[in-house]
Amino acid sequence: MTRHSPPSAPLPTARAVPFALIGWLVIVELTSGLLQGWYVTLTPDIARHLSIADADVNWFEAGQLLLSALIVPVLAKLGDMHGHKRMLLVATAITAGASWWMAFAGDFWGYLIAFSLQGAYAVWLPLEVALIFDRGRRTASAPSTTRRAAGLLVVALEAGAIVGALGAAAAFGAFGEQMVPTLAVPAAVVTLCFFAVLWGVPESEPLPGRTLDAGGFVLLALSLLTITSGLTFLKLNGPDAWWAWGVILVGIGLLLPFGRWVLRRDDPAIDLRVMRRPEMWPVQLTAGLVGVSLLGAQTPLATYAGTDPSLGYGLGLDASGRSILIGVYLLSLIAGAIALAALSRRLRPRTLLIAAATLVGVGYLLLIPFHLAVWQVFACMAVAGVGSGALVGAMPAAAAAAAPRGQTGVATAMTNTTKTIGGSFASSIFAIVLAVGAIGTAASLGGYIVVWIVCGVTALVAAAALVAVPRLAFADPEPVEEALREDAAP
Repeated sequence: MTRHSPPSAPLPTARAVPFALIGWLVIVELTSGLLQGWYVTLTPDIARHLSIADADVNWFEAGQLLLSALIVPVLAKLGDMHGHKRMLLVATAITAGASWWMAFAGDFWGYLIAFSLQGAYAVWLPLEVALIFDRGRRTASAPSTTRRAAGLLVVALEAGAIVGALGAAAAFGAFGEQMVPTLAVPAAVVTLCFFAVLWGVPESEPLPGRTLDAGGFVLLALSLLTITSGLTFLKLNGPDAWWAWGVILVGIGLLLPFGRWVLRRDDPAIDLRVMRRPEMWPVQLTAGLVGVSLLGAQTPLATYAGTDPSLGYGLGLDASGRSILIGVYLLSLIAGAIALAALSRRLRPRTLLIAAATLVGVGYLLLIPFHLAVWQVFACMAVAGVGSGALVGAMPAAAAAAAPRGQTGVATAMTNTTKTIGGSFASSIFAIVLAVGAIGTAASLGGYIVVWIVCGVTALVAAAALVAVPRLAFADPEPVEEALREDAAP
């Protein structure tokens, strides 16, 4: 076969997308990571501060996941209509206000409402990816530029989580274990982040003539609200709560009228015609399936690491040892994001996505035979973490590349929504699985093996689904044209 000379290299990121823009957005993701690391570290202390039981803290995470699932698609759509920077500012203002409320909330309900509202930051990454893609759209290298930038943003996100985890403990000690000033620190950081976006981030170019499909979003919100509420009730009440299963089925059933509604609209809330494209549905499916391990498997990992090995399994790690395990996992996420940025121009996007999902699956399945030694668990989680880190940045970037102009925000946001639903479902199911056959307060080894099998198989199913993506999807125009000429050559 005749080989043609490679096409000219795409424009560097600094030219396709201003380096300053990426720098400002890196600050936003550092803040996002700090929020995620800060409050998790202080969870037991926050429970004592509010005079509530440790189990009640689960409601905070459930409320935040629920609100983010509802609000993220709406803010993303408004970003497509009125400008992604404008909605990024709105989401940051909501997050800042909620963070200050949390600092001074002294009761369960006030903190629950504030913590739930803080979930608006979940739309930051989708809006940032949409901003970068819109900026790069003026050049021939928008897809690869967006992937590289998304990789850098994920690096900042995970680095911020590490800083948040370490900084929370340090601040709590420095303030004499006073909760109000300790929680005021992240609130102040988010407030500064608002001005960083206001002064440093340019606005995108929204497509004129768009409308907000309020009816579609109401139907979607009702469905998501019902499904996630049912999952939360199932997690809290166990598998015998038949009414919780009924709530979930009602929520799934509400997707039918939603689908009929949006298919009759010219500018729907979620364009299902776009979502069912061969380059889009595997990405959205992958987001949901990878959410199983990315969001649902972290608590089982922590509990397994702390299980007394006298039972014949478990690592027996104390809080310090568990924090090291989590740190290794976060560092592997950073390594995966760096790999995405470095390889985004050397490998086809579909190949990157398939390889990353496969790494996640292999990492969790390796835990089945290799889970007794500390180094084995660390190594397996590092493998899964590299794949997860690449996918966190690659999925919204791929969705942006597959979406038509005017729908990049919604497309990228849907990867977050499906990931959240996948994680919520897995968290509820894993809680039930680990309770079956428990030995005292310790979950059974069989339960953990089921968790690892589910995480591994769902990731491999995602990799298989990604094979259905057209070979040249998400690629820059020049490589696409060159590949077509090579395929046509004798």
